[in-house]
Amino acid sequence: MTAPHGIREATPDELETWDRRTVHAPGGHVYQSRAWAEQRAKLGWTPRFVILDEVHGALVLTRPFPWIGGASAYVPRGPIADPATGSATTIAARTIALAAWLAGQGIDVVATDAEIPTALDGVGPALRSAGFHPIPDIQPSRHRISLGLAPDTDDAAVRTGIAKSTRQRIDAAERSGVVVRRHDTSSWTGDHPLFERPDRDLDGVLGAFATLLEGTGERLGFRFGPRQVFIDWWRAAHAAGHLVYLEARDDGQLLGGLILYRHGNRLSTVHSGDAPGIRDSHPGVMHLLRWRAIQLAIREGRTEMDLGGVDIGPDHREPVKGDPMAGLYEHKRSFGASWVAMIGAHEQVMRPWRYALGRVTTRVARSARR
Repeated sequence: MTAPHGIREATPDELETWDRRTVHAPGGHVYQSRAWAEQRAKLGWTPRFVILDEVHGALVLTRPFPWIGGASAYVPRGPIADPATGSATTIAARTIALAAWLAGQGIDVVATDAEIPTALDGVGPALRSAGFHPIPDIQPSRHRISLGLAPDTDDAAVRTGIAKSTRQRIDAAERSGVVVRRHDTSSWTGDHPLFERPDRDLDGVLGAFATLLEGTGERLGFRFGPRQVFIDWWRAAHAAGHLVYLEARDDGQLLGGLILYRHGNRLSTVHSGDAPGIRDSHPGVMHLLRWRAIQLAIREGRTEMDLGGVDIGPDHREPVKGDPMAGLYEHKRSFGASWVAMIGAHEQVMRPWRYALGRVTTRVARSARR
């Protein structure tokens, strides 16, 4: 079915090159990929691949409401937006048009958490004037800490922007014999002493990192899991070339790890963890891992190293001294990175009565399955 404004389902040929539109394009995100769609389908979502125009597409995940008909929709980190080339008007218009098309397809509520900087004036107000409203964030962080990388830059140029204490910790970790192994199937293939070649099977490596994250979560007060769901996704993203895993070791001992997403014009930090006591015995391990990630981004010609978020709900404000995330914030900023605020998640309810009833039937169905 083709909507009056041209929005439609993707053809089989368009699905073959789907990730070019939504992952590799400027502003792209791994959660708009076919690999992510396949993983979500295993958990009960129905993926829909929607063509918005000649250039843009959007992965939409839908769930039907039990017994009453209708459905909810989530556009994970999409529709993607490139603030460098798209105006606030055009970016907002794509989201508004997609929601209208989905309403015509029987969808009762649409949520989107596209990564749109608040500095791009006008997107948030345009969405709200069209009937969207802010909702609690769906992903752990709303904002991110970003290090811009100039074209044709190199390690020496980027190091000048790194705090002296951080450079010293990186150098100390290198001198102590810490090695970083890179598990990756895509992009830069240089044979360089920055990274040792992996010598273990991927399943064992990812399982060990999951255990590391579980322990980190217990120490810092966050919950990681469900474990196998994450591992299955990491394996699929790794195979698709979307995921890089860096692990730090010393004489065979796993010290820490870092998972990165490769999308758009950036590498993004997604998960990081270290072993108990490592910050005392090997104080520069996480500094070295983040520096290796930056070095990889430089070699791939990326224009941004996204060091991930440090904000926590419900207000998602920039951390200040005394906040639980203040230390991590200063750690990331020491690489020369800056806080980038995003507009956050929004939702449009098209049929309030069925949405309200659907939330009730969904809770009842979940209780019945327990």
